[in-house]
Parts: sequence; structure tokens; C-alpha cells
Amino acid sequence: MIRPLASGAINQSQALGFLAIQLTGGLAVLTQLNLYSVVIIYPLMKRITYWPQAVLGLAFNWGALLGWPAMLGSSDWTVTLPLYAAGVTWTLMYDTIYAHQDKVDDVGAGVKSTALLLGENSRMVLSGFGAATIAFLCLSGYMGNHGWPYFVGVLFGGGSQLSWQLAKVDFNNTQSCWRMFKSNTWFGFIIFLAIVADKMYKEHLSEDEADGDDKKLSGN
Repeated sequence: MIRPLASGAINQSQALGFLAIQLTGGLAVLTQLNLYSVVIIYPLMKRITYWPQAVLGLAFNWGALLGWPAMLGSSDWTVTLPLYAAGVTWTLMYDTIYAHQDKVDDVGAGVKSTALLLGENSRMVLSGFGAATIAFLCLSGYMGNHGWPYFVGVLFGGGSQLSWQLAKVDFNNTQSCWRMFKSNTWFGFIIFLAIVADKMYKEHLSEDEADGDDKKLSGN
């Protein structure tokens, strides 16, 4: 992994200029949201708690709670809260893997992370977070009346991907941590495919039911 500022590829002025552009873009998006969407959280948490990844998860996955009411006008908490919890536990897992890349620098800087807190117990604890992610996704799907394609995708596809990550990652190798962190895009893609497959399955069932009703009417 290349860190442009640390490696000297860019200077501080260039980094600050790029940051200003990013912050301006973020502010432009933020001003389009309602007050419930304004979540100012996570900055400087590494200096306060060993759980900055938990704070990141709580903030980063807020969209799970906002998307449903944005589309339907109200929220079904039995669906959105488990989905939100799945996002939080997933973030705890992948961002702790990411944090293991920086643990030596973090110790030198005097900042905190779950990677430093968990240490040699990381694999065991992150396995728990991974299992919780799958469980919460299944609970959300159950409450949302998803069909078997969703659960097959989540349990076998998503579960296998997370298990593979935790079996393969070397927490003391920065390249390994970076590869496993990036592989979470595949986990997200698998869950997306499970949702799409379930949607297509339900539409197919609806068409079959409609055809059956038409045949009954024709017979009468």
C-alpha cells in the first residue's frame, strides 16, 4: 500500500489542498441533507478510546437507518436496526484488519485502536464480529420477508467470504492486511447479488401467480 504523504510523493501543501477539495465536496453533500442526517462523529477518537472503529461503524452505517424512511416515508425498525447492526459489526471487523497495518505507528504516536486492544486475540474476536454480521443480516432479511435466495447468498456466499478473510489474514503483515481489507468489496457485492436474486425470485413468483389467476378466470 502506498501512503503518498508518508512516502514523500506529495508535500503537506498538496495534501492540504486535496483535503480542502474533499471537505468542500463533503460539505456540499451535507448541506443537501436534513438535520437528522448530520452526524458529526469519529474525529480524534483514536486519542480518546481504543474503540474508534466502533465509532466509525456507528457513523459510517447511518445510511441503513436513513434509506428506508427516505424511500417509504417511515422506518420499519425491525428491519433497519438489524441491518444497521450488521453494518457496525462488519465495520468493526474490516477496519480492525486495516488498523493492524498502522499499529506500530499508532504506538509511536500514542493513539489507540481495536488492533492494539485486541492484539493476539484479534482473529477470535473478529470471528465473532463476522458471525454477528451474518446473523444480523439474516435477521433483517427475515423481518423483511426475504426469500431463500437472499439467505443462501448471505449464509454461504457472505459467510464464506468473511471466513476466508479471517483464515488468510496475517495481522503482522501490512500487505496481507491491506489485501483482506480490500476484499470486503467482494463481501458487499455478494450481499448485493443476494438481494437482487431474491428480488428477481419474488418477481418470478408474482408472475406465476398472476398467470395462474388468469387461467382460473379463463376456465370460469
